[in-house]
Amino acid sequence: MQAEDMESSMESPNLEFEYGDTDTLTAELSELYSYTEEPEFALNRDYFEEDFRSHARGRRWIELTVEEQKAYVMRLLDALEVTDRDKRLKVARAILYLAQGVFDECDTEVDVLHWSRHNVFLLYDMGIFTALLELLSMEIDNSQACSSAVRKPAISLADSTELRVLLSIMYLMVETIRVQTEDDRPEWRSAREAFKNELGSPLYNGEPFALLLFTMVTKFCSMNAPHFPMKKVLLLLWKTILFTLGGFEELQEMKVRGRERLNLPPLPEDSIKVVRAMRAASPPASAMELIEQQQQQKRGRRSRRSAFVDSLEGDSPFPKKQPLVKQDSLDTYNERDPFKNDDARDEEEDPEDTDSGIEGEVDPLDRDVIIQPPPPPPPLRPPTERVNFPKGLPWAPKVREKDIEHFLETSRNKFIGFTLGNDTETLVGLPRPIHESVKTLKQHKYVSIAEVQIKREEELQQCPLTLGEEEVEETPTEMLYLGMLPNLSQYVIALLKLLLAAAPTSKAKTDSINILADVLPEEMPITVLQSMKLGIDVNRHKEIIVKAISALLLLLLKHFKLNHIYQFEIVSQHLVFANCIPLILKFFNQNIMSYISAKNSICVLDFPHCVVHEMPELTAESLEAGDSNQFCWRNLFSCINLLRILNKLTKWKHSRTMMLVVFKSAPILKRALKVKQAMMQLYVLKLLKIQTKYLGRQWRKSNMKTMSAIYQKVRHRLNDDWAYGNDIDARPWDFQAEECALRESIEKFNSRRYDKNKNGDFTPVDNCLQSVLGQRVELPEDFHYSYEMWLEREVFSQPIQWEGLLQNP
Repeated sequence: MQAEDMESSMESPNLEFEYGDTDTLTAELSELYSYTEEPEFALNRDYFEEDFRSHARGRRWIELTVEEQKAYVMRLLDALEVTDRDKRLKVARAILYLAQGVFDECDTEVDVLHWSRHNVFLLYDMGIFTALLELLSMEIDNSQACSSAVRKPAISLADSTELRVLLSIMYLMVETIRVQTEDDRPEWRSAREAFKNELGSPLYNGEPFALLLFTMVTKFCSMNAPHFPMKKVLLLLWKTILFTLGGFEELQEMKVRGRERLNLPPLPEDSIKVVRAMRAASPPASAMELIEQQQQQKRGRRSRRSAFVDSLEGDSPFPKKQPLVKQDSLDTYNERDPFKNDDARDEEEDPEDTDSGIEGEVDPLDRDVIIQPPPPPPPLRPPTERVNFPKGLPWAPKVREKDIEHFLETSRNKFIGFTLGNDTETLVGLPRPIHESVKTLKQHKYVSIAEVQIKREEELQQCPLTLGEEEVEETPTEMLYLGMLPNLSQYVIALLKLLLAAAPTSKAKTDSINILADVLPEEMPITVLQSMKLGIDVNRHKEIIVKAISALLLLLLKHFKLNHIYQFEIVSQHLVFANCIPLILKFFNQNIMSYISAKNSICVLDFPHCVVHEMPELTAESLEAGDSNQFCWRNLFSCINLLRILNKLTKWKHSRTMMLVVFKSAPILKRALKVKQAMMQLYVLKLLKIQTKYLGRQWRKSNMKTMSAIYQKVRHRLNDDWAYGNDIDARPWDFQAEECALRESIEKFNSRRYDKNKNGDFTPVDNCLQSVLGQRVELPEDFHYSYEMWLEREVFSQPIQWEGLLQNP
């Protein structure tokens, strides 16, 4: 069994990871605080108790009635309006202690979360959020704090104290109210809807709340406010967008409703359920693992064969086979590139064992014969011959209208010698098999909401007068887009700058953004233990920033795409122009298994554990231990989000697909297949599928297991020859022309829908003499004194060419 032991030790385990909008509530709350903020929990409690003692006289908060609690919160609300900055901060800390769940009066973590929830709804009911928003706006505009922070050589936790307290309370309110539980009271449910509408509407300073946070991000990235606590800002921004616009399941429901409104057929399947039901495939082995496995198998075979022969009585009727080793016919020579780590050369074919391959894949070649280089993949059957096969595949196949048009155009040119344009109904003169093919293609035709929106937009551009004004529904997504549009490129660039600074592959540069302002203590560590703790805290801090940005960008792309395809296209184009594609590839150009299994957390310091239990003495061993999970939820979540963003940017975009090829993404993406998680593998395989035809025949021949995995897991487009690359010569790569054409469509859309000064050529003219003369015209008061002079100057003295009016123009 040595070979099997060897194989199991080499393979990474299946990761029991369930993708969702967020992690558990406890995990999301604990990530709000850095470990260096731990002493401030006691500070919040002390300020609260100092004030509360004089009010309640020996009673505890949890013993008060709701009316008494409301009266005390009202007192705190009044105290927030004092001019003394230090007094305001003390009151804000007392409010933060309430939002944190009055943990000093609780015995368990469950109690803390219960009282936190109770207090947060109470605080919202009393109008605390609006008061905090005013204070936050004051802090953002505090030029004195900004200028002193800019001059400081080193910024620490102390520089952002007021902002951190305010943002922490607001985050606790948004995240707690956002999460629904079964035992929510009816008034809490109505409060949730009211809060959701407030955050998404332009009630705060005439714009949605998210725009204020976007302004903080751009101000920080322009180096005008380096003391802003960016992690808290990004977390609050992400949760605000998630709350106001909706998560992935709400998106799916909105998509279903949107298709019903447009009278489109229902979705062939629920993508969330399909992905959750998928099983992970075993990753391709690397070169070192193959060599070790071959040597191990040699030794294992010899020992098993000698034992077997010794146990036999008499000669065997079968001739003995000599153990021959499978040759390495893989793509090591084909994938050397400057981005690649030396220790991570991926090879495809696993020797002599079907279990380590993709499920259900059988090696058709004789195992005990030396393997020659694998033959080219077998030709695919025509679509009509494999109608029943998709039943065993996870996705229903899809066909676009333009795919049917292209198929018919090719067939007509071949059999008739001329085409009929976009006609997909006329099949006269075409042979019977073509009729069957067209029938099959039409059975699987899928019209997306985006295609309908593009067609509608073309009609509106062509007939602006006859089709009239478009009624735009004031959804939260629409209001957010309208607010973001003037500074959209700045927001996108700022988010990508932060993502680059937080990526583990980034090198520290003197001119890069300092994202550690809200994690570095005032006094740097002096012991090894303190340094280890700070190192874990800094790594965790960066991971949380990557998690928030990746989730935020993905949500924006998905919601804008559903709202209108051109809103999605402008955001994605800004991302591409800001080098998002190479940035994501750079992120994945690391030991991805190490990143996903990183243990950058200290469980005993996580909230609410640290405020309920006695703090044990920290040692180097306890710091290194981390949690017991086989993977880090936030890092796997971030990786999947970034892969999904990359898919959205490149889907149906030939020039961007070619960017993946030019940046040598194939070996980087293949290494990501080592993570045995079905959803992550699916999005990696999608990215490999779209560029397969451009990687060359040798790459495809050497990567047959990856090709099999693509066939098994990725949706089929019936007439997409992704596995062959027959149309390479017909598809020139002109990045600039494609992007410019797209940009022109986007600008026309924005100008038509959002431009206040619309083109005067299309304004209607009143040609009726009676209505024109009957209009009341507002004239200045002194006009009747000088109207005779005006008539002489403007009418009588102006020569009129009456003959010219009679001539044709």
